[in-house]
Amino acid sequence: MAEYTKPIPEPDPDSAPFWEGAKEGKLMLPRCVKCNRVHWYPRLICPHCHSMDIEWIEGSGEGWIHTFAVQHRAFGGWAEETPFVTAYIDLKEGDRMFTVLRGVDPNKPEEIKCGAPVKVEFEKASDDVSIAFWRAV
Repeated sequence: MAEYTKPIPEPDPDSAPFWEGAKEGKLMLPRCVKCNRVHWYPRLICPHCHSMDIEWIEGSGEGWIHTFAVQHRAFGGWAEETPFVTAYIDLKEGDRMFTVLRGVDPNKPEEIKCGAPVKVEFEKASDDVSIAFWRAV
């Protein structure tokens, strides 16, 4: 494995199920048992109904581009990748996730379309952490 030079998140107890799933190539998402809504980012209280009854489900790994931006400046290991595209993804299960978008040309932003389908993929950053990215399909 080539050395991963970008920042590596430090999992915490609230997000541990997400990171465990990512290591196995699974998109794990928190869902409120009371209102049945998925929310992103992981937290102890549902942002929709304020219940603390949260469970984790395996997501489909499918979504759509909500919005995007081309990044021309970056730091922390990302500088050598500029330009690259970041995006908010509308998850099939609901809510949105921020990501680095792959499978698009940052030099041709006119070809990137909001509403275009994407699929999740995972990149191993360390023995303990795999990072979720989204790829245009």
